[in-house]
Amino acid sequence: MKKVYSAPNITMVGLVKDVLDSHGIRTVIRNQFLSAATGELPPIECWPELWLIDDGRYEECRQVVEEILRTDNIPTDPWQCPDCHEEIEGQFSQCWRCGASRPEPGGK
Repeated sequence: MKKVYSAPNITMVGLVKDVLDSHGIRTVIRNQFLSAATGELPPIECWPELWLIDDGRYEECRQVVEEILRTDNIPTDPWQCPDCHEEIEGQFSQCWRCGASRPEPGGK
């Protein structure tokens, strides 16, 4: 087994695990409940960790984790809903008013 990800909170580790699961990459979370020991142990030692079960899929797993954590693929420019023409902030992928999805770049 190889460690593929660690973060200070379980929410982010759980998100990465769920995405890897959707790609058929099996992982296990370690230190899930160790936060109670913070203070007795160094805080970084208590962070939840995500471990890959099949070492043979390490490279694929690493690429998926890198894609999840990339920040340069998050749109920041506002966009206009193609259905109701509401202006939506860039971080959202769905119109709050009518529920329409953000159009693909270069699309409608």
